[in-house]
Amino acid sequence: MKTLLLIGIGPGDPRQVTVEAVEALRRATLFFVLDKGAGKDELVHLRKAILERYRPEGGYRLVQVADPKRDAQAPDYLGAVHDWHRQRAALYAQLLETEMGAEDIGAFLLWGEPGLYDSTLRILDLVRERGVALRLQVIPGISSVQALAARHQVPLNRIGEPLLVLPGRRLAELQQVDNVVVMLDGQGAFAALQDPGLMIYWGAYLGTEDEVLIAGPLQAVKAQILEVRERERARKGWIMDTYLLRREV
Repeated sequence: MKTLLLIGIGPGDPRQVTVEAVEALRRATLFFVLDKGAGKDELVHLRKAILERYRPEGGYRLVQVADPKRDAQAPDYLGAVHDWHRQRAALYAQLLETEMGAEDIGAFLLWGEPGLYDSTLRILDLVRERGVALRLQVIPGISSVQALAARHQVPLNRIGEPLLVLPGRRLAELQQVDNVVVMLDGQGAFAALQDPGLMIYWGAYLGTEDEVLIAGPLQAVKAQILEVRERERARKGWIMDTYLLRREV
């Protein structure tokens, strides 16, 4: 049976890799890295930097392959994501079959927290459906949500109130925003909100040298955030950001 480690490595700062994650890094003999193509090769370099920091002695193999492309323009969003997951599952099954020896311990280095807005566990369920037997270990990591709260020095929850976490494409469905963390917002959905009572705590590239933070009343700072997002996306070719929207009480 194949042994595979899913290691949460935090949102970008190698110092935020936990002791448990370091121990897992040192156990693995084989690391799988998905290359998302030109413009996002920095994500591969950051993974390699973490390995160089915590495995300076080497003694492992790195298998780097092209990540299947998701159709970002497909009208059926969920269908496109499911197709993408099936493509990844086929790739993972092939890698596990052809690259892992009987004594190998494989690993994926996953941004942030493997259980929060990461698809690897779902994809590995599909891999198992293809007949690949897996022994999994999941090592939790610091999420961008935790890093965001720490950087802005705010608690995520307020006393007696729930905290809602959702993707940007679902923000417009809310009748009222009270205490919401938004992730995966490629279009800047916050800009459409006109509620004067909302505060926003926004951060991009959290935990990296390029980290950017903006906070304030949403109506006062949203134009600035949109400008910074576009500038940074143009400069780096990609952007990872998240934000907390909160109604003042």
